[in-house]
Amino acid sequence: MNSCRIPPPPEETLRGALIMRRLRLVGFVLVAALVVACGVNPVTGKRELQFISEAQEIEMGVRYFPLTQQSEGGEFIVLPEISEYVSDVGQRLAAVADRELPYEFVVLNNSVPNAWALPGGKIAINRGLLVALENEAELAAVLGHEIVHAAARHGARAQERGTLLQAGLAIAQIGAAVGGVDSNVAGLMIGGASVGAQLIQTKYSRDQELEADRYGMRYMKAAGYDPSAAVTLQKTFVRLAEQGGRQQSWLEGLFASHPPSTERVDHNERTADELGRGGELGVERYRAQIAPLQTLQPAYDKHDRAVAAAQQEDYETATRLASEAVEALPSEGRFHQLLGDIAVSQEQYRAAIPHYEKAIELNPDFFGSYLGGGIAQIELGDRERGEEWLTKSLDLLPTAPAAYHLGNLARERGERDKALQYYKAAADSQSSFGRRAAMELVRMELPQNPDRYVAAAAQVGPNGRVMVVVENRAPVPITDIRVTPVLVDRGGRIVQQGAPVRISRTLAPQERAAGDAGIGVLPPEQLAGLRMRVDAARVAQ
Repeated sequence: MNSCRIPPPPEETLRGALIMRRLRLVGFVLVAALVVACGVNPVTGKRELQFISEAQEIEMGVRYFPLTQQSEGGEFIVLPEISEYVSDVGQRLAAVADRELPYEFVVLNNSVPNAWALPGGKIAINRGLLVALENEAELAAVLGHEIVHAAARHGARAQERGTLLQAGLAIAQIGAAVGGVDSNVAGLMIGGASVGAQLIQTKYSRDQELEADRYGMRYMKAAGYDPSAAVTLQKTFVRLAEQGGRQQSWLEGLFASHPPSTERVDHNERTADELGRGGELGVERYRAQIAPLQTLQPAYDKHDRAVAAAQQEDYETATRLASEAVEALPSEGRFHQLLGDIAVSQEQYRAAIPHYEKAIELNPDFFGSYLGGGIAQIELGDRERGEEWLTKSLDLLPTAPAAYHLGNLARERGERDKALQYYKAAADSQSSFGRRAAMELVRMELPQNPDRYVAAAAQVGPNGRVMVVVENRAPVPITDIRVTPVLVDRGGRIVQQGAPVRISRTLAPQERAAGDAGIGVLPPEQLAGLRMRVDAARVAQ
């Protein structure tokens, strides 16, 4: 009998009645949620925990699909008939799937062989995978596999596991807080683009991969395709995986989230036997549809080699290869954008603009040309046009460079709140632009909100005297920290304060310093109400 399993409460004895009361409260809420969240998987029929509703799955897909498409290269629009063909095959499979969803299939302008699914039925396949397949049935095997990931809630379940993890962290934080340990952990806000990227980078479990293979082959058979194509496809993937470094693009793409294995080959062989081999392969039809893309492949190969050369700062080779790609396929906006990006990398901003303008003309709905072009315009002093392009870029895909430069423009105009908003968005990134934005945030906020970047607490020294301990939580060195000891009542109101304490040394990020608080020795009842108020600090020059 299938049933939802509720994890037992922790058996460890925890010290302190207050800790136990709070743990019981969190545990009660968690267990109640688990009971309420029992549901039936629409594909397997098994009962499972379900915190995310179908409406939420669909909303997640609708919200993040445009962003993830942008981050993965954007739609492949040079040959729109390719996208129409892939969508037709996908909808043929979706019509026989176990779950009705607003399925959508797109081809992305990306050379990495990959395919992925978002919750709610949003499915993408890269141009680079299409040229590696042999027939329509293999395409059906890929799309059917992704349909199952969406229909069987594999992506949603990954999000639900994250919810359970957060509940566990909440319990740990309660224990830490009551135990006297500082639990003020800086929150990490994840922008929509980052969330979408996490969703498509989900690494599915072994059971989920086998499940997606099995039910995907059922959909293939029901739609009239030969399920044996899933076997030959998996054999090809295993062979490519064994070639290792010679197939780096596969290792970075499909194999990262969908690792092939001989076990999957064996399972697919058995499933094909159970379902009955035979059906459409669609060899000639697939070749006819993909032939125009195969013809263009040399141009995309030159583009990819140009990107690799630019990353090695071999701009002469990169420019030559990108120019050859443009000559071979002048209607591909990404090739023109690459020439602009190469020029910007060499600080040739004026030369970059015409390339970006052409790229935008050919593909007005891709963020990359607006981003590079906006930065180039600002460097040339055209702030109005630069802001226009950067704003468009940010609308299509939120990125740290766009937010950082828009923050600079807002700050120059004296629009403090707007600048802070942009800098905070950019600072969430781990990139160099994120670090720059974080520094600007400190410079703007430290004078008015020093306690946001300086942690201060009282500590009893070896001689019994009260010490003040400060920690720099800013991403830049700070100095001239001023702290005032204060006594508060049970309501948190200040009833008495001491003389300000100055710590003049420069503290690196995460560095601590201590000094005498100037209030001598205090009895325990006063120590309980002692706080250290951070009054001032400044960025070290």
